[in-house]
Amino acid sequence: MRRFLTVISAALLVLVAPSAAFAGPGKGADKRADKATSWYLALGDSLAAGYQPGAGDDRAGGYVGGVLDALQASAPKAKLRNISCSGATTTSMLGTDRCTYEAGSQVAAGVEFLKAHKDKVDLVTIDIGANDVTPCVRAADQVTCALTVLGTIQTNLTSILGQLRAATGPDTQIIVLNYYNPFLASWLQGPEGQQLAGLTSFLQTLLNNTVSAAAATVQADVADVATAFRSTDTTPVSTAYGTIPTNVATICAWTWMCTKQDIHANDAGYAVLAATVSARLS
Repeated sequence: MRRFLTVISAALLVLVAPSAAFAGPGKGADKRADKATSWYLALGDSLAAGYQPGAGDDRAGGYVGGVLDALQASAPKAKLRNISCSGATTTSMLGTDRCTYEAGSQVAAGVEFLKAHKDKVDLVTIDIGANDVTPCVRAADQVTCALTVLGTIQTNLTSILGQLRAATGPDTQIIVLNYYNPFLASWLQGPEGQQLAGLTSFLQTLLNNTVSAAAATVQADVADVATAFRSTDTTPVSTAYGTIPTNVATICAWTWMCTKQDIHANDAGYAVLAATVSARLS
């Protein structure tokens, strides 16, 4: 267990690694905005930023790029504005983030953009909260830590979504993503790792329930990433790692956790995220 917790700590460092500073749109971006028929605004953490180990952020790729492609099927001139930030938490999104925003915070930048394009934004997506609760994996009392943090997430995410909804036009759709559980990979480490996998599954459920509750306050849609990643399916399946539960095999196949001890989705995982969000488009 001690060895695996060391791996977990390394993964946590990757999760909160700083991304490049994000500046507000310049005059050229404003001119492009005037010509855009509609917009897709993406907010969130490193998943929204399309982070890949060794490659960094790709704000035009990841799941966001796939969602834009799907949106353009019905809105061919839709453009992307991605203001996400790797390492973001619900608290940093409301205040000082690792990225730099002319408006002061990621939420303020989002609200500013929505107000400037009030009748031209078709879609807003957001994933946030994992970086708040993930440190509880290494806490002495994981459950107590998680319950405390989840209260903060509930308050912050409700505020974030409320501010975004208040700034949108009546036809703007907001989709909130819930999360897969990368720490299911600990199952491969034997009995102690399997105990940790069970604990993190419990934390995942609490986090995703909190996300859903906050989304309901503004009638936002929820993209059920947890189900798409087969998070509760423990059916044995044969893999290169031996016969393991389906949910563990899925994490190994769709994230970098089993090969690089990195929690982020790989290309296949981002494609699943994109499809999950796209299925909620109205």
